[in-house]
Formats: sequence, C-alpha cells, structure tokens
Amino acid sequence: MSHTTDVLFISHGGGPLPLLGDPGHREMVARLTEIAGQLRRPSAILVISAHWEAAVPTITAGANPALIYDYYGFPPESYEIEYPCPGEPALARQIHQALRQAGLPARLDEHRGFDHGLFVPLKLMYPEADIPCVQLSLVDSLDAATHLAIGRALRALEVDDLLVIGSGFSFHNMQAFFAPATPELDARNQAFEAWLEETCSDARLTEAQRTERLLQWERAPHARFCHPREEHLLPLHVCYGLAGQPSETHVSATILGKRSGMFYWRLEH
Repeated sequence: MSHTTDVLFISHGGGPLPLLGDPGHREMVARLTEIAGQLRRPSAILVISAHWEAAVPTITAGANPALIYDYYGFPPESYEIEYPCPGEPALARQIHQALRQAGLPARLDEHRGFDHGLFVPLKLMYPEADIPCVQLSLVDSLDAATHLAIGRALRALEVDDLLVIGSGFSFHNMQAFFAPATPELDARNQAFEAWLEETCSDARLTEAQRTERLLQWERAPHARFCHPREEHLLPLHVCYGLAGQPSETHVSATILGKRSGMFYWRLEH
C-alpha cells in the first residue's frame, strides 16, 4: 500500500519568543503559518528537536506527555504556555522498531515530555493541539553520519500522512544574534545559507554529492561561525536522510536579524 510523508526542516526561532509577539520573529511566524496551510493535515507528527540529546536515539512513548519549559529568563507567561496534544505510543514503537532493524540502538521513554522545539512551532502551525505527536532525540555524539542514518532508518515507517519535522535553526550563533549588525557578519550568515540551499535543493547534485556535503558540513563557508555547536543543524541531516532527494521548496525568513532557511520534501512511498 502506498503512503505519503511530508518532511520539513524548520528554523524554530529563539525559545518562546515566537509566541510572545516578538517583532524579530514576525517573518518566521508568517512562514510557518503559511506552510501549515499548504500541507495536507497530518495523521501524526514526528519532531526531531535540537533541544533533546541522548546517548542513543530515544523516542517519547507516553500517551499524554507534559511540556518541558526548557528556557530561562523569559516572562512568566512563557511558563504557562499550553499545548495539550496527545502522544502516539504505537507510532513511537514503530519508530523504535525501524531504528533497531536498521542496526541503530534506540530506546523508548514513557516519561519524557515535549520540549519547546516541538510545542513552540506546532502551536503556531496547528494551534488546536489535536494531532498526536512523538518526539525523537538527537544523539549526543553530534555525529553527522549517525543522524543521516537515523533519517534513512525512518524510511521503513508505514504511516500515511505522517509529518516529520526537523526542528532546528539554520543559523545558531547566540552571540551573533545579539551583536550589532555589520556587513561582514551578514555576509558570513548569507554565505552559509546559500551553501545550505544549494546543498539541499540543487537537483544537479547527485545524492552521493549531497550526502558528502552534509557529512562534511564543517567545510562550508563560515560553517563554525554559523554553528559553533551543531545541534541546531543536525535535525536537517535526519530530514535529508529520510528524504534522500533534493528539497522541493526552500523558504527563507529573517529571524532575530539573521537569514534562516526552511526546507520541504514530499515523499510518495
């Protein structure tokens, strides 16, 4: 039986700020709202969040995960945000099985809640909170090949109208977000964004070339300036590992004064 999967890498902004009316996130809020309006309604959502690292790929398996307010120093209302979406234990078990069958160690966690890498963008995209969600961790080695392999393993999932979201940020230099804008800083940001768009979207690249570029992402222009630590880039590796083809749609948004990218793939199995 054929089934379809939507795969989306998003730049999810700074903590809860997208939900607090922050002007630096207006474009991001608009883009995510537009994207959600263009997608088919998912039967379930799997989120790979930059904000969860574990020794092995770990999957939320609870029926009703709580929210984890994993940010600090924000207004009181940011710790009262609600997103009471249900979990999906059956999907969690299927993800666990797919990873294990691919030779990847994996574990289920029935107690962990959903972090802001899930509930902030989903509250913008699907505010009714009525679509079941599962979250999958990064691996704390932060190894690019491992995250591409996790994505490839997810190809075994047989869930129609599944939405897989890599929730990261294509630019994630915290000091640069709060430094004065300069032409030199903007040029470094834009050079990496151009490399990332070419890598993910250019149909002239073979998939072997695309894979090699993502494996060697540190060689990209200003890579370590844009990602002093790569946890916000690696959800993209999972998305591409799953997709295995050029991205159909690239969306750019200025977030906190920096150009940031989002990528979409539609898969027919």
